Amino acid sequence: MKLGEWIGLISILATFYILWSIRAIVLLVFMAVVVAIALNSLVRRLQQTGIPRRFAVPIVLTISFLVITLFFLGVVPPFIEQFSDLTQLIINGARTLPETLNDLEARFLPEQLRFPDLDEFLDWATSPDSALLDVFNNFFSFFNSSLRVLLQVLLVLILSLMFFGNPTIYRNSLLRLMPSFYRRRADGILQDCEVALCNWLGGIVLNSVFIFSLSFIGLWLLGIKLVLAHALIAGVLNFIPNVGPSLSVIFPATVALLSPDPWKIVPVIVWYVIIQQIESYWLTPTVMARQISLPPAFTLIAQICFATIFGFLGLVLALPLAVVAKIWMQELLIKDILDRWELSAFTPWKTALVEAPESQDSLPEHAESSSGITPSGSEVSETGSPVNNS
Repeated sequence: MKLGEWIGLISILATFYILWSIRAIVLLVFMAVVVAIALNSLVRRLQQTGIPRRFAVPIVLTISFLVITLFFLGVVPPFIEQFSDLTQLIINGARTLPETLNDLEARFLPEQLRFPDLDEFLDWATSPDSALLDVFNNFFSFFNSSLRVLLQVLLVLILSLMFFGNPTIYRNSLLRLMPSFYRRRADGILQDCEVALCNWLGGIVLNSVFIFSLSFIGLWLLGIKLVLAHALIAGVLNFIPNVGPSLSVIFPATVALLSPDPWKIVPVIVWYVIIQQIESYWLTPTVMARQISLPPAFTLIAQICFATIFGFLGLVLALPLAVVAKIWMQELLIKDILDRWELSAFTPWKTALVEAPESQDSLPEHAESSSGITPSGSEVSETGSPVNNS
């Protein structure tokens, strides 16, 4: 390798090391970008009606401020009160939980079936090598400092407003870090990421409102205490695929178990299962039809990986991170590199491929030329569309 190639390799490795060291800040910046994209999409919708951007921006900010203010004034105070009552109810009910389980066991279960011993379960859950303990430690460690959480929210808010104020400057600055011949292509990939994030955010918000409404109605009809807290927790945890819906049923099921009618735990669990089936098989395919689909196994793997790297916040943002990563891998790695890979005449692999028998199940042909690398000298204009400097 030449000296310039060594310098480039060392620079890339140093960049990855720096990004790894500040990965928590990088994740907060990603959150700010998602918020800015959501606000900018609303501005574009207003611009389509003929309103100039200089008027659309303050309109969107004013409406967003009013919605957030109404939410904190109308929903947050009763939720905090009910959540405090919920935690106190669970703490007090834990003392009578063994008697309740024994009563249910004697009344509803046959002699061959028995609940696991509570002491043995607690010993397993609190053992040093328990995965359950690690999950709860990571969850509560994220909220262990109210000042830190407040500063993180403030940082995301400030960055979001900065990105939202003039997104073209930051977009062009990012594109200048790309090679000149790849800037037009990278701008198209960024556009695909923006569309995918908008689709994800709009779909997940509608899904969460749907989960909140059905949870509230069902629990209210069943007569479960602290309905608002349970429904709001279910709606918020819906942002976490796979894990969130399972966690949301714990609180109302526990309250039902500790109530004078512990049999209500069965309809509570059944109702939550019905809600998830409706959401999974009807609402999600309808609302998120335009969203880039990810296989369930890939989603779960992404959650594990991002939770390991970024902690609890990585678990929450695993799906949008996976969507963005998939777009870059599909466009950059697969279409622009692997699909255009040509073997040299002296490569042993080429001889083996030539001598190999043809198969009916061949791979797709190369990608269309429109997805290839464009000539050098291209850059993004102030309006967001690529232009040529020459």
